[in-house]
Amino acid sequence: MSKVPAPVMAFDDGLGPDPTRHRPNAMRKINTRDFRLATRGTVREVNRQIVLNLIREHQPISRAELARRMRVNRAALTAIVHDLVVTGEVDERGTATTARGRRPTLLHVRTTGRLAVVVDVRPGNTSVALADFAGHTIARHTFATPASSADLADELGVCVTRLFDSSATDAKAEEIRAQCQGVGLVVPGMVDRRSGRVIYAPRLGWRDVDLRDALTKKLALPVYVESAPIACALARLWLSPEDTRSVHSFAYVSVSDGVGVGLVIDGDVLRGTAHTAGEFGHVTLDPSGPVCACGQRGCWEAYACNSATVARYVERVFGPRQADPVAEPRDRRTPSIAIEEIVRRARRGEPAARGAIADTGHQIGRGLAAVVNAFNPGRIFVGGEITAAWELLEQPMRAALVERTITQAARETPIVADRNPAEYRLLGAVAIVAAPTFAAPRVG
Repeated sequence: MSKVPAPVMAFDDGLGPDPTRHRPNAMRKINTRDFRLATRGTVREVNRQIVLNLIREHQPISRAELARRMRVNRAALTAIVHDLVVTGEVDERGTATTARGRRPTLLHVRTTGRLAVVVDVRPGNTSVALADFAGHTIARHTFATPASSADLADELGVCVTRLFDSSATDAKAEEIRAQCQGVGLVVPGMVDRRSGRVIYAPRLGWRDVDLRDALTKKLALPVYVESAPIACALARLWLSPEDTRSVHSFAYVSVSDGVGVGLVIDGDVLRGTAHTAGEFGHVTLDPSGPVCACGQRGCWEAYACNSATVARYVERVFGPRQADPVAEPRDRRTPSIAIEEIVRRARRGEPAARGAIADTGHQIGRGLAAVVNAFNPGRIFVGGEITAAWELLEQPMRAALVERTITQAARETPIVADRNPAEYRLLGAVAIVAAPTFAAPRVG
């Protein structure tokens, strides 16, 4: 039998006390059908990732502070930090203020010069951008989303080349490409992370689509495909660690063309056996309700998505639409007005716009109650264009949550608006490229 490797360094991860962390019955089960044996190198790799993540979460941070958080002496960190600096994953930049003695150099995770092509696919338009690992956009392009995934792959191949060319100033396009770590692509649907296949995206009309391999061949870059809400949840973990440092489990609710939920349980994204976990948008709130894009009636998505808000606004302005058995369901039709314009009108005080957004807040809250009752997350993040009117959305949303939850703790679940309502999905695309850099090695 091989020797058991030395224990991984004990460290304070900055997440606060977790009474279940060291209980034997709280340990995760080893999957004996899919595992990798630990080796001496595994321990070094784990410790390296611990150091990298602590720098990411607490940057700028000195070596002394890093050692204190890991409860080791500075000498134990010397080789690891040196390796991270040499490989370009960590920068030494600036100094800390001290009462006396030499000022310590501060460590930062390097984001400049580490680029990702990020793609946000929506039913109407697809946005493509070149961004660094901090989420700062360097160049951007938008085009009408083609009907077929094959046409989309062709369009993206041309578009990405243009992005590299337009971003080249002092550096050549080849140098920009060399700095690119991969392509992150988010879609409004279910994705099998292992194969990169889009399992089902009803609003795009896609089922079992292999977009990743087609793009990899065209771009000669690693391609990561993910569902929009899961990507947005990863953005909270990897790009905004201060948001989730004290929360082990949270939900990210994406309200846009559709409605989806990314669930993080004890720091891991919940995907389910068939990679379809979190499809709360297609949970039925009323079996006799409006027809959803998936073909069912009364889905949460049909009540809370952007086109539902647009329909409410149009009805308030022009009166109820007459029933037309031949017409497409309202939520499938191209909106006559953009959700961003309704938000602007609401913030200017227009009663019809304010009422439509308040109604949507109530509908979002109804679905949030189901998420809270089922998973009891420590926090819920809500992202989407409509969150730019958070001051109008929050109260009716909270009221519906209170009405439909059972315990006081559930009613008090914190609900937070995404700080970047216009960029939240592109930031999610950055995260799915950046996250593997920080992820723990897979052992067992």
